[in-house]
Amino acid sequence: MNGDFTQNTDPWALFRQWFADAQASEPEDPNAMALATCGADGLPDVRIVLLKGADERGFVFYTNTQSMKGSELSDNPRAAIVLHWKSLRRQVRARGPVTRVDDAEADAYFASRPRDSRLGAWASRQSQPLESRDALVRAVEQVSARFPGETVPRPAHWTGYRIAPVTMEFWQDGAYRLHDRVRFTRRRDAWERSRLYP
Repeated sequence: MNGDFTQNTDPWALFRQWFADAQASEPEDPNAMALATCGADGLPDVRIVLLKGADERGFVFYTNTQSMKGSELSDNPRAAIVLHWKSLRRQVRARGPVTRVDDAEADAYFASRPRDSRLGAWASRQSQPLESRDALVRAVEQVSARFPGETVPRPAHWTGYRIAPVTMEFWQDGAYRLHDRVRFTRRRDAWERSRLYP
């Protein structure tokens, strides 16, 4: 995308271009993003997850619903994300309400994962205390024996979440901290754009 990116009027077109740039230049996991949630106790939590889908409906990631983030999203279905691409000196932030993807979408993505990852989704009691690494290995072996073939169904406690952004912000590093920033805010069916001081 040539010219001043802050003049773009479509945040999704801008995101697609920046994400393509990141896929071409970022050495590892251009889809890694920090996900912030907040539970019933009011304390924020943040961790890195992988972006697995992005379109005008929102940003999608997958996890165990019984994990800490799953519990927090159940209590407070809102989240914020940031993708930072060091190779490009860019970042994208977004925040908004969160909903679960439908079963067909979750099933399709789960089926695309390597078998070992599917087994791990069954074996891991994510965020719960674990007595030892051996206990986890044994749990995976038990699940593998339960599902000996290639077909490993999606467990009911594992699904995707979609963040429907109400704001999206694009930042690009500039010399002497004179960065470029633009924020898009959702107003009904349209986006309002405002350039921000760095």
